[in-house]
Amino acid sequence: GILGLILLFHFWFGMSSSILSPVLDALSYALGFRFLGKEFLKTSIFATICMAGFFRLWELFPPVLPSLADYPLLAGGCFIGTGCGLVVRQGASCAGDDALALVISKVTGCRISRAYLLTDVSVLVLSLSYIPAGRIVYSLITVTVSSFMIDFIQNFGIPRKDEDNGKETAADNG
Repeated sequence: GILGLILLFHFWFGMSSSILSPVLDALSYALGFRFLGKEFLKTSIFATICMAGFFRLWELFPPVLPSLADYPLLAGGCFIGTGCGLVVRQGASCAGDDALALVISKVTGCRISRAYLLTDVSVLVLSLSYIPAGRIVYSLITVTVSSFMIDFIQNFGIPRKDEDNGKETAADNG
């Protein structure tokens, strides 16, 4: 997503991450405002401030959970997917990736998981220009798990039309 794009631009063009990050996030939020409206922007600003506040809160304490460093694929994909899923379920964003995925989903009509996967895989393919393929495979697995978790969390318990008979059923598996 946006972070991968920042790293790519930094590697290839020497552009500062501290400048690229807010610029790309702002562009993503501008697209979100354009296609998703004022309510999206208000909710996203609130979500972004909350995320920063929780970062600051957790920085004040020593680690309280066991290390999941030995399980990066599962833990990373599940935690990222759950967090993003909770935010996009509210129609908001707390980073540029979320806003971009929401816009792509709205404009194309595709599921949010596919929009995330599209942006993430696109950046990963471009990243093959400077990251070994063996390391990209781990990222590909992580973004695939997180994409499916986002879709699952966003749609959990929401009634949807059963394509076979037109009746509403609970979306329990995204």
